[in-house]
Amino acid sequence: MKTQLLIICLILCSVFTYAQKKEDENIVRKKIVITKTSSSPKIDGILDDSVWQNAPIATGFIERSPNNGKPQADSIKTEVRILYDDTGIYFGAQMYDPTPNKIAKELTERDGVGNDDFFGVALNGYNDKQQSLEFMVTAAGVQFDAKLTTDGEDDTWNSIWYSGAKINEKGWSVEMKIPYSELRFPKSNVQEWGMNMFRRIQRIKASYDWNFVDNAKNSYTLFDGVLQGIENINPPTRLSFTPYISTYVNSFDGKTTSNFNGGMDIKYGINDAFTFDMTLIPDFGQANFDNSILNLTPFEQQFSEQRTFFTEGTELFSKGGMFYSRRVGGEPSRYPTTSENEEVTEYPAKVKLFNAFKISGRTKKGLGIGFFNGVTQKMEATILNHETGEVRKEVVEPWTNYNVLVFDQRFNGNSSVSLINTNVTRNGDFRDANATGILWDINNKKNTYKTFGSLKGSWVMDGETKFGTKGELGVEKIAGKHRFNINGNMTTKDWDINDVGFSTRTNFGNYNAWYGYRILQPTKTLNNMYLNFNINYFHRLEPFIFQNIIFNNNNSFTDKNFRVFGGGIEFSPLTQNDIYEPRTFGRHLKVPGYFDSWIWFESDSRKKLQYNFEFDYYAFDEKGRNQIITNFGLRYRFSDKFNVHWTFNPSFSNNETGFAGKDNNDIFIGRRQRNTYENALTSKYTFNEKIALSLTFRHYFSDVTYKQFYTLNQDGSLAETNLFDKNLNGTYNAWNVDLRFSWWFAPGSQLTLLYRNATSNYLEFSRLNVTKNYDMLFSEPTVNNFSLKLTYFLDYNRVKHWTKKKAKG
Repeated sequence: MKTQLLIICLILCSVFTYAQKKEDENIVRKKIVITKTSSSPKIDGILDDSVWQNAPIATGFIERSPNNGKPQADSIKTEVRILYDDTGIYFGAQMYDPTPNKIAKELTERDGVGNDDFFGVALNGYNDKQQSLEFMVTAAGVQFDAKLTTDGEDDTWNSIWYSGAKINEKGWSVEMKIPYSELRFPKSNVQEWGMNMFRRIQRIKASYDWNFVDNAKNSYTLFDGVLQGIENINPPTRLSFTPYISTYVNSFDGKTTSNFNGGMDIKYGINDAFTFDMTLIPDFGQANFDNSILNLTPFEQQFSEQRTFFTEGTELFSKGGMFYSRRVGGEPSRYPTTSENEEVTEYPAKVKLFNAFKISGRTKKGLGIGFFNGVTQKMEATILNHETGEVRKEVVEPWTNYNVLVFDQRFNGNSSVSLINTNVTRNGDFRDANATGILWDINNKKNTYKTFGSLKGSWVMDGETKFGTKGELGVEKIAGKHRFNINGNMTTKDWDINDVGFSTRTNFGNYNAWYGYRILQPTKTLNNMYLNFNINYFHRLEPFIFQNIIFNNNNSFTDKNFRVFGGGIEFSPLTQNDIYEPRTFGRHLKVPGYFDSWIWFESDSRKKLQYNFEFDYYAFDEKGRNQIITNFGLRYRFSDKFNVHWTFNPSFSNNETGFAGKDNNDIFIGRRQRNTYENALTSKYTFNEKIALSLTFRHYFSDVTYKQFYTLNQDGSLAETNLFDKNLNGTYNAWNVDLRFSWWFAPGSQLTLLYRNATSNYLEFSRLNVTKNYDMLFSEPTVNNFSLKLTYFLDYNRVKHWTKKKAKG
């Protein structure tokens, strides 16, 4: 079967490549030739510098949404002046607006976009329509930057550049300086870059671009214009240091501890294309808390990455979903082996990261290369022998090396082939692992159809070698009103990338067909409409068994008042065979078919008060069995500086069945009731574009009550039993409060003061009333943490300039 899949993949890729047509000549690329300035403008948002007077002007913006292709009206026209010098490129933009008092200008933290007008630039130094760097400024003066590729927008990337914004009698204006050190372009005396510029007018929710972007296609980068005129520049050395110092005071269960840390991040431009990033003695103590839950599934809970080093510039490393950075510095891989009289008194919750670096970039021929390396320290547990009083240490995680290597070749405007390899090597007799994947995503020249797929293998060495495979193949129409996708994928039982990646379901085949319809221009009543229809078929590979077939329809609409709403249905008409819940290879649990329906609504985000709700109801083909999932949200913007957002998410599952335990003879299944409530509150007061105060609160409560226990029959059915008498009823609470003060006192430099309060508990009983539950939660020891962290950005060129001035003085 694996050989047949490989042959099909190769044939389909060859046919698709052979069938590619000439590039769509309807895509017109605007051009602008800019000039060099001998004196730089003051970056304050006021276009009164004399250097702007004779600068080339880009205008004639075209609406992207909601009215795709409509020229921008003169009353709201956009004019952008562009210059360059030996250090960087400058943009001076005037956004005309007849009602300056109505310009949306909500203050947010850096990289945040709220209820804002904004102006931005996308620059592609290699002019290949595949990779751009985005620089955007809101009318409130807040910076946003991101990497933009054909895969989407990576807003975790951060850059050091300069901007200013001002509201004026004509509307509002922006000045930007983007240093060459933050851009990527080839070494050439004459530069030709891809460029687009964009503007948002929030009160009418309209987006405009300098070079027309056709919304019938699926990629923004395809529609770059051309920037010419930059000649004979000498890019500076790209080298920067970001040292930090931090201090923590922790109080828990009557004990107070403190510690002081220091370290550094280093960034070095190896050449025009590649960058070296390194973190030495990293400190991630101020990362956001994880939203933990009561997890009764067969799989571990996946948490999002909160650590800055692992979130910035990761678009290459995320290819193929084979790298889950939370594994680096995650939980130890072993638990100590103890004798009858021994007890583990200390066990490390996390493994310490010693250092990590990454090298990434893309050549002018479209080859992206990424290499990541991380080293974690040896961690030990402490074990006490109660009989002898002896205390011993046992290694639960040795010194460990993590590697990720990625090659990603882009070609023909919007196609790519990628090779990914991940490797984990642990010292001693601990488990090692390796995984390799080949991915392809090949579009025709008109970017209307594509074929995609992957072939992956995993090797785990833990006494013996375990080898698993995963493969996918599909074809998709990606342009126009009517779109579709047909794909299939298979994962063998020994597929395992959990040493450096994240995988859950294995030993299955899945085949999916999808059809979607959308409108490309507004109608009398709607600005947008998306209709999707899906069918999914699942089966177990070894030994073969039908798992499930699911039909799905989901729909989304945006009306003329910019209210967004939708709903859908999903049903599984046949009894499902759940091969994971029994947690035993070769066994399955029968689950009745279901009918699911849902609706959702989100009010106009321009209003001070915004609200949303969702109601989702599952009705199973079994008496008394159902599931209700609801979400409610309110956000109130008191002013452009202060807003509060509250969410409440209750859910209820009645008469569900799930794994309860097993012995040498039987697998036990329990019938249970689950009630879950999640409350979260986020409020922010932003003093200006550099200083903000935020409060984040979350309380999660979930209880489970078991009603009846069964033994699992070989055919997946259940038989009532009295053999299982364990108490599995439980209540889980998680409480977190973060109060954060953040000050960006200089470009790339930040002072952060954080107060954190957290507690949690798990009770071996359920059905508590609210008062009793809170009394028991707050009787638990509570973590109180105060931390102060200072990071300071040092650019090599600026330091060199300071040194020269001091020497001359």
